[in-house]
Amino acid sequence: MEEHLTSSLRLDNLRKDFQATAAVDGISLEVPERAFLVLLGPSGCGKTTTLRMLAGLENPTGGEISFGGRTIATGDGAVLVPPARREAGLVFQSYALWPHKTVRENIAWPLTVAAWSKDRIRERVVEVLDLLAITELADRYPGEISGGQQQRVAIARTIAPEPKFLFFDEPLSNLDAKLRVDTRGELMRIHRATRATSVYVTHDQVEAMTMATHIALLRDGRIEQFGTPQELLTDPATAFTATFIGTPPANVFPAVVENRCVSLFGVLCAPAPEGTVDGDELQIMYRPGSLSLTGSDHEPRPVIPAVFADQVPMADRWVIGVDLVDGTRVSVTVDEPVDHRPGDPVQIRLPELPDACFDAAGDRMLGAWS
Repeated sequence: MEEHLTSSLRLDNLRKDFQATAAVDGISLEVPERAFLVLLGPSGCGKTTTLRMLAGLENPTGGEISFGGRTIATGDGAVLVPPARREAGLVFQSYALWPHKTVRENIAWPLTVAAWSKDRIRERVVEVLDLLAITELADRYPGEISGGQQQRVAIARTIAPEPKFLFFDEPLSNLDAKLRVDTRGELMRIHRATRATSVYVTHDQVEAMTMATHIALLRDGRIEQFGTPQELLTDPATAFTATFIGTPPANVFPAVVENRCVSLFGVLCAPAPEGTVDGDELQIMYRPGSLSLTGSDHEPRPVIPAVFADQVPMADRWVIGVDLVDGTRVSVTVDEPVDHRPGDPVQIRLPELPDACFDAAGDRMLGAWS
């Protein structure tokens, strides 16, 4: 029988103002118990400020935060549960370990503060040391272990009190590329083992797509799109989402309706979307896999001139980078590497229809060619 999970974390019109600036501008979302929510977006979009409000390190100036149906903070200050009573743990980007305490003592510290019995503290420390595979580090000091090992200790210390909520503030940003990949897997395993609801902040969409059950893509303090990783990838609601999500992300180009067709860089490439008239400005999307390269000027489909820039292997395909005349970068994925050198002229072959269409403001036009 499928397990029924109730709502675990809910934000209602949450905002945070710093003087006249809205760092978080009225965001609302809801995720079930044991979800792994990733707050994703570029620097300055409000994701860390949102996390700090969840953890109790910042107080909201508007809206409401609820954990498991329990209101823990309101913008008017009527409810403000202290951080220590939110049953939550926060993993900082900087690890923040006590340098004069051993690994064992660092992990035991929050349990001592919570007045756990000595026997229970001893048992729990052994459990989390084993869970994080750092038992052999128990009697070392932070200065005697690597950055990756310090991050494991910080995570162990956070989960030791058995919180219902785990918050991560870009915890992998100080690790090298390979260790980031390995630690992502560890974090997902820990999330499953603790059965906690997790909220993870990152600007790295690969991390988000790998780890999340839900993603809130933030932009300028607002939620640009909220949903599962698959939903954001296959059904972007805005041009911003389309160009932020994906490896590589989709190509989005400015276009205009001309003679009842879509004109892209002067090339008539598709029928005009329903409901548009000549002169309307659009943004049209092509996924890298929908485009292809050709060296011929005699093509049954429209082509756009470009210049070959580079090619990079990715899994079992190749990502070809080309530049348009105006400097726009375009990604094309192909099965085999191409025989071109940087600067060689190439042609981008367009499919019959774009993969999606957005209006001038970047909002999705559904059913554009239905």
